[in-house]
Amino acid sequence: MSIEHRQDISAAQDGALQVAMIRLGEEKFAIEAELVREIIDPVTVRKVAGARAVVPSVINVRGNVIPLADLRIRFGMPPANASIDTRGVVIELKIDNDPALVGRSADEVYEVTQIVPADVQQTPRVGMHWKPEFIRFITKWLEEFVIVPNMERILS
Repeated sequence: MSIEHRQDISAAQDGALQVAMIRLGEEKFAIEAELVREIIDPVTVRKVAGARAVVPSVINVRGNVIPLADLRIRFGMPPANASIDTRGVVIELKIDNDPALVGRSADEVYEVTQIVPADVQQTPRVGMHWKPEFIRFITKWLEEFVIVPNMERILS
């Protein structure tokens, strides 16, 4: 399923940030909608010999070979098996000022929604089991805390 109606976040009303809400393990994450190119059903994953642990494999999306990042490694989460809700999220990042597509697996994709600045909170420096540099900020969605990851840092 393609996300067709992405808006430039700078044009969003009242400073709201459009995000795709996903689940990875027991954690909820928000990926900026402007980064998301598409959400796909699970596809065959091919391991790459000698690849870095965080990007251990590639996928084929309509003839394009796309590296598949494993965010569970960066966030210290145990591996998980695919389920009926598992989806792939293809995002576009700037790497060395060039656009690059990167896939990542999500245990579930909820919806595209907005988060408002009033719900944004700084990442606590104490008591977190994630590296703070991997997190842009934390916000609330449906009364739950949600992590907005810094994808560039996670993949570097």
